[in-house]
Amino acid sequence: MSALTWIAAVSLLAWGWLLLGRGFYWRTDVRLPERRRTSTTTWPSVAVVVPARDEAALLPDTLGSLLTQEYPGHAEVFLVDDGSSDGTGDVARALAARLAASRKPPGLPLTVDSPGEPEPGWTGKLWAVRHGVVLARSKMPELDYLLLTDADITHNRDSLRELVSAARAADLDLLSLMARLRAANAWERLVVPAFVHFFALLFPFRRVNDPDSRTAAAAGGCMLLRDEAAERAGYPDSVRDAVIDDVALARAVRDSGGRIWLGLADRVRSVRPYPRLAGLWGMVARTAYAQLRHNPLLLLLTVAGLALVFLVPPVALAAGAATLDPWLAAAGGLAWALMAGAYMPMLRYYGQPLKASLLLPFTASLYLLMTVDSAVRHHRGRGAVWKGRAYARRANTAEEGAGT
Repeated sequence: MSALTWIAAVSLLAWGWLLLGRGFYWRTDVRLPERRRTSTTTWPSVAVVVPARDEAALLPDTLGSLLTQEYPGHAEVFLVDDGSSDGTGDVARALAARLAASRKPPGLPLTVDSPGEPEPGWTGKLWAVRHGVVLARSKMPELDYLLLTDADITHNRDSLRELVSAARAADLDLLSLMARLRAANAWERLVVPAFVHFFALLFPFRRVNDPDSRTAAAAGGCMLLRDEAAERAGYPDSVRDAVIDDVALARAVRDSGGRIWLGLADRVRSVRPYPRLAGLWGMVARTAYAQLRHNPLLLLLTVAGLALVFLVPPVALAAGAATLDPWLAAAGGLAWALMAGAYMPMLRYYGQPLKASLLLPFTASLYLLMTVDSAVRHHRGRGAVWKGRAYARRANTAEEGAGT
C-alpha cells in the first residue's frame, strides 16, 4: 500500500470516529428544550440588551421584532449605541415612537443610550453590554433575566416567552440559540451552513448541554442569562477583553456553578447580508486564530487536521481512479461519502440541496485559508477587526482558557 493509501485510511478512520465519537455533532435536532405550558401570571422580568454599532439599516426588522414581543411579564429593551456613525440611536428612537403610536398595547419600552468609547482593556461590544446591563439593573431592581441579542437578529413574536419558558423548565442559567444565519446568495449558501457545521464539530451541542462535560460554548446572537448567574460569574467584567465573548461567557457561567445549554434556533434569525465572499471571510478570520489561543502549534495542527479530514478524501479518490488503485479509491470515496452524509442534516436545516454536500471539501479549503489569514492578520498587529475597531492580542484573555 502506498503512503497516500495509508493517509486515506487514517482519514477514513477519523471520519468513523467523528460520526460516532464526537457527541453526534452532525445531528440538527438539538432545539429549544421542552417548555412548561402554564397559565401562571408570575412571569420573570427580562431586560433585553442590544449592543449596536452602525446598524441603522437593519433595526426596522431586528429592533422592531423585539419591541413587538408578546411577553406576559415585565420586559424592557435597552439598545446601546456603540459609537455609531449612521444614526443608529436616532433610528431606534424613531422606530420605537412609531410603533408606540400605532400599536395597542404599545409594546415593550425602549431605552437608548451610549457609553462612549470603550475603556482600555475592553472590547467595544462588551463595553456596550456592560453599559446596558448596568442601565437595566438601575431601571429594573427586581431583574431576573438578561436577553443578550445582537442588532442583526430578528425574533418571532413568541421568542422571548418561549426562551424564558424553556430556561425555567430546565432550570438553566444560560440558554443560547445559534440563530439561523442568512443563506440567500451563492456565497452564503456555500459558506454559512458549513460555518454552523464546523461550529458544532468544535463544540458538539450535546456535550455543551451535558452538566458533566467540560465543553462550554454559546452563540452570541441570542443568549438568555439569569441575572444572578451573571453576577456570580462577574459578567461582563470577567470576559471584558474576549473577542469570542459568547464562548467566554459560557465558560464563566459553567465554572461558577451554572447550567448552560446550546441549540439550533427555530424562532431566531440573522438578517445580516453577506453579498460577497470578503464579508464572510472577515467574519471567520476575525476570530479563528483567537479560538486557537494565538498558538502557532495549534494553528499547524489545525491546518493538518483540516487537510487530513476534509481534503484527503477527494484527492485520494481522484488519485486512486487515475492510478487504478482500488484500495486508495475505496478509502477516499468512502471517507468522502461519510463526510457528505454528516453534512446533509445541516444542509437540510438550511433548506439547501443535499448534493451540495459534495462541495464540503472545497468549502473546508476556504476555511483553512481563512484560519491562516486570521493568524497572518494577528501577527501583522491587526488582531480582530470589527467595524473599524482592531483588537490585538492581550495577555490572559478569556479565550486562553476556553476549550473543550
